[in-house]
Amino acid sequence: MTDDPRSGCPINLTLEVVGDKWSLLIIRDMMFGNRRHFRELLLHSKEGISSNILADRLKTLLDQGIITRSDDPSHKQKVTYSLTEKGIGLLPALAQMSCWGLKFLPVSEELSIRAELLAEGGPALWEEFMDELRESHLGQPNPRRANPGWLSVGTRLRAAYDAVVARKAAEALADAS
Repeated sequence: MTDDPRSGCPINLTLEVVGDKWSLLIIRDMMFGNRRHFRELLLHSKEGISSNILADRLKTLLDQGIITRSDDPSHKQKVTYSLTEKGIGLLPALAQMSCWGLKFLPVSEELSIRAELLAEGGPALWEEFMDELRESHLGQPNPRRANPGWLSVGTRLRAAYDAVVARKAAEALADAS
C-alpha cells in the first residue's frame, strides 16, 4: 500500500493492498491449495504467474502483514509462507467473490465446485474453514477436531474437486471409446 492512499474508503484501502491481478490468487492458492512454498505457488498456478511477479506480490503481502515467511527446516534455501490472521480474514471476501462468479460468469465445473460448496455452507462453513487455516498457518488448536466424525472443510473441498475431475476424465474416456 502506498504511504498516501487515494482515500480513506475501506474498499479503496483494501484494493490498494490486494487489488492487483495476482495477490488474491496467491492467497487463494495458499488457502485452498495449501501451497506454502515459492515453487509450489509458481508451478501450480493455473493462471501462469511469472516468477518475478510472484516474488513481487509475496513481498507486498509480507509487507502488508497478510502472510509471514519462515525458514523451512527441511531445506536451507527454502522458506514457508503462512497466512496471518489478517490473511485468513480474507476468506469471506474470497468466498463472496466465488459466489458472485458462480452466478454471473461462465465458470468451469471442476474449478467452481469448491465455490458451490462454500456458497451452500455460507458463513458457518467459512468460519469452520478459517479455524482450519488458523491451525495450519498459525499453529492454533482447532476446537472442532474433538467432534466425533469431524471431517475438515479442506478435505471436503479437495474430495469434491477430485470427484469432478475423475468423473470428467471417465466421461472423456468413455466418449473416446
